[in-house]
Amino acid sequence: MTTHLALENVSKNFGDFVAVRDFNLEVERGEFVSFLGPSGCGKTTTLRMIAGFEMPSTGKITINGNDITNNPPNQRNVGMVFQSYALFPNMTVAQNIGFGLRVRKEKEADIKDRVNEMLATIHMENKANSYPYQLSGGQMQRVALARALAIRPEVLLLDEPLSALDAKIRVSLRAEIRSIQQKLGITAIYVTHDQEEALSLSDRIVVMNVGEMEQVGSPFEVYNFPTTRFVANFVGSLNTAEAEIVDPGKGILNMDGIQLLSSNVLKDKSKGDKVTIAIRPERLSFLAEGKKENVFDGKVENITFLGSVVRVEVTIGTRKFKMDTFNRPSLNLPNIGDAIKATCSDKAVLILKD
Repeated sequence: MTTHLALENVSKNFGDFVAVRDFNLEVERGEFVSFLGPSGCGKTTTLRMIAGFEMPSTGKITINGNDITNNPPNQRNVGMVFQSYALFPNMTVAQNIGFGLRVRKEKEADIKDRVNEMLATIHMENKANSYPYQLSGGQMQRVALARALAIRPEVLLLDEPLSALDAKIRVSLRAEIRSIQQKLGITAIYVTHDQEEALSLSDRIVVMNVGEMEQVGSPFEVYNFPTTRFVANFVGSLNTAEAEIVDPGKGILNMDGIQLLSSNVLKDKSKGDKVTIAIRPERLSFLAEGKKENVFDGKVENITFLGSVVRVEVTIGTRKFKMDTFNRPSLNLPNIGDAIKATCSDKAVLILKD
């Protein structure tokens, strides 16, 4: 695989405010990459620089090896899908989809064929002559997607395209977006603050915070092996606590008098150093028969039913930890106030960077 889209040392300043700092990323052809982070982290600004709506203060952007850093938007061959749909209200669905092709002065016969192809792709052939006001939010976003794809862009850019839709529509439409992207083999950059969207859609996720890249990796890597405290807390639910290193060679830690074993490499740490540990709620469980690396005495403080998951809040030492287990009819839960033993593997105890 070769690099299709590249951002090299890209930064963006608005006066004294640094919106994006030293952003470096290589994206392969056909890859789906999500920029994930809270409001104000720089993800949309980075997307707008790729689109040409903002010019980088420093750095270089290339598509297919061609430098597009200073090109206007209409000379970049990228397709853009906005949160607000941005459809022309006085145009039919077919006219909206074909708009970019008409701007490029393509032949009417070719435009008609391409529009029909896009209508079939989004399964809206029967809505070709409808106007935006006659469509649902999900249908309007499908049309916006088809319009962006109709021009055969080198890169598809999506700026929080599902945030205005209700939950069920959002889930079904994100599956459609991923299916269409894979079918067409198009390179896609997707901006979202929704971790579930990023985890379910992406080949890779770029987690951003205050204008910088915190971590880049597959959804599996980012969720299971967060490298910083910010990533660990932003992606998924997490238990965190402070601990002291007892034996860096063996990964032995002390948390308020409780011994923990971590499989993390601690070569750069010394005995007595303080570290932040993290354990995902689903990695904690009630003690069953068999040898376990970590076993804790705890007290049940609360039990919350979350549909398919049951969350049990347990005090371990002086700290409260959340434990998640799948809900099933045969599940035998303790009562609030019960003393229990909880366990997790050494691989579940992560050591976070600050």
